[in-house]
Amino acid sequence: MVLDRYAKDSRLRPQHTRYAKGISFLQHAPQSTASKYHGPEDAILAELGREVRRPQKETKEELLDLVGQYDSYSYTDQLPLLEIPSLYQPSDGPHLTVSDKKEDEWPPPDHAWPADMETKRKLQAIDLALLDFHQDPEDIFKLYRQLPAPRVPYLTSKARHKLLRHLAIVERKNEHSMLRYLSVVDDMKNTAIPLSTHEWTSALSFVSRYVTKTSEIEVEAAIHMWREMEHDAQVKGTVATFNVLFDVACKAGKFALAEMIYKEMEARGHEFNRYHHVSLIYYYGLRRNGDGARQAYRELVEAGEMVDTVVLNAMISAFINAMEPDAAENTYQRMKNKCLEEAHVRPPSRNYKARRLVTKTLMSLARKAKADPGKRAKYYRDVSIVPDSQTFKILVKYYAVQVGDLAKAAELLNNMKLFHLPVQGSLFIALFKGFTIHGGVLHTGWTEEHLNRVFGALIEAIDEKVEDLYISKWMVVWILKAYAKCSTKPRVMEVWEALKKRWTPTEHEIDFVMDTLRPLLESDAMDVKDEWVLGVSSKLV
Repeated sequence: MVLDRYAKDSRLRPQHTRYAKGISFLQHAPQSTASKYHGPEDAILAELGREVRRPQKETKEELLDLVGQYDSYSYTDQLPLLEIPSLYQPSDGPHLTVSDKKEDEWPPPDHAWPADMETKRKLQAIDLALLDFHQDPEDIFKLYRQLPAPRVPYLTSKARHKLLRHLAIVERKNEHSMLRYLSVVDDMKNTAIPLSTHEWTSALSFVSRYVTKTSEIEVEAAIHMWREMEHDAQVKGTVATFNVLFDVACKAGKFALAEMIYKEMEARGHEFNRYHHVSLIYYYGLRRNGDGARQAYRELVEAGEMVDTVVLNAMISAFINAMEPDAAENTYQRMKNKCLEEAHVRPPSRNYKARRLVTKTLMSLARKAKADPGKRAKYYRDVSIVPDSQTFKILVKYYAVQVGDLAKAAELLNNMKLFHLPVQGSLFIALFKGFTIHGGVLHTGWTEEHLNRVFGALIEAIDEKVEDLYISKWMVVWILKAYAKCSTKPRVMEVWEALKKRWTPTEHEIDFVMDTLRPLLESDAMDVKDEWVLGVSSKLV
């Protein structure tokens, strides 16, 4: 197998109204020089708006128009496109697999270790918690840890699978959620209880996606676990397994490995699903191949998959990575125009489990539409292409950090009010990062005055306990760096004091921030800034 060789070679509305003024904190920023999209599509959309009340995305041509096919200059390296595999090719040999059927399970489904009365009460508490799909995974895990070691054999097969399912579905994968899930996996391994294919894939997803920036370490961990899954446990990976492998290889920049995974999927005859189509769009973006991303999007449409906000966000991100910002802006404008033409704007769900259910529903609708194409238009009436927080995160980060266009970033933030979206912490971080990179320079919008407005909006939102907004170590670091670039040492200390009053960091987090703060206060550049801001610099006299 090609992967074997690699493995051997490498070891809202009402609750957000109070936040509106926070979104407008840069309303006095200088006008952006970025041009807005005007073209034949705008005229078509306007015409449709007069003829129908609610436009329907029911033709392939309309779906393809959402991202524009070759409508802007492509700064790509013109890499050859990956060939979409022929499906259901002959296998490369006998593949032993462990059955996921209930009757084939070992231990038998209803088998569990005998428990005393105290343990039975704990088991009942776990069963009750598992009935609520919205129960906090951490609460369920604490109940599980109360069982006597080795814990997992006391659970029936049904309870084990439900437990792992609850622990697998989290809003953000991080080190804590990964260790929580893998501790149960280890308990099962230690007692010779096999994992299902889905549970192996979830474990693989955790070890490859628990960090913000994927590196070779996560790639090797994923490959190692994949080998353990297929060679030690004799459980063959599914298309979902290979989607995870492909995704982690792409994000780590291991494009040769990504192509090997692609070929392995081809050899096994795995049919592409929605997840892999979206990953392929992202892949071409990372390779700076805008034309490849367009082709991957076209393949998604031709395959009958439903186009929604997630797919279009992938295209926007791919265009940004491929250095085609105009194409990214055009896609956003088309999304915005189509949504505003509708009778009302439905904000996307903020519950991650609800969003996950939407994705599964879209995949189900796509299968039904393939069987009965006449229902596609009906299904599309309920498909959302409303720009969401991720849409704005991609664009604001580009304009604030890469381009340094503060006015355009402010315009996008103000547009979020149209879709009843709050400004999340990641957007604040992008702005503070922009001040760090582009601030401290005359005749730009990245001034201390504007920085104070952004910081004031953040503090106000934190004090009002805006949902899903909190102070993190990275936010603190970029705030301090921004003030070190745009202001004085005393002001940096004032800001640090204001943050400390509203933040309860761990010992590790405070050490991390202090390692950033000390060099800022000790640098000669800050001394020069103190005097330069006052209009006097003895070092320059």
